[in-house]
Amino acid sequence: MITERLIMRQWRESDREPFAALNADPEVMRYFLSTMTRAECDAFVDLIAGLIDERGWGLWALEERSSGEFLGFTGLHAPSFDAHFTPAVEVGWRLARGAWGRGYASEAARAAVAYAFGELGLDEIVSFTVPDNTRSRAVMERIGMTRDPGDDFEHPRIPEGHPMRRHVLYRLMRDSSITQLDL
Repeated sequence: MITERLIMRQWRESDREPFAALNADPEVMRYFLSTMTRAECDAFVDLIAGLIDERGWGLWALEERSSGEFLGFTGLHAPSFDAHFTPAVEVGWRLARGAWGRGYASEAARAAVAYAFGELGLDEIVSFTVPDNTRSRAVMERIGMTRDPGDDFEHPRIPEGHPMRRHVLYRLMRDSSITQLDL
């Protein structure tokens, strides 16, 4: 998938090293339980690349068109935990710190949502994060997602009592996205 400044594509072997570097950055991983080891990153790439091969969509590697630089990932994922909003498809992203503040996450997320509604025919997309993750929440709002505080939830994969267990949930319905995404 190609946007004005970005390419969303299947993963390459050359993506593994910069992906491991961004997942080892404590600031990038600030709202996750921990940074990731190289082995964990490689296993994650194998998983998400396999899902793209299997389904034709997923968490695509994100590349800057003009430079070919690997920036991280953006795309679609089906959460594998039980919650009041699952089964669902979420839009998500994780970018290297050097790519922050340039609008890449919003640009790529809009393309992923357009794909979800157009190609996959989905009626709704969700996204979620911890309440303090204001950068990701701003992306969610920029792409037209809305939050109902009654939808917020305790993430079942985060230990009880952990400060990151509480998550905010954002939703975007296909009908509400038409004007925002220019489909």
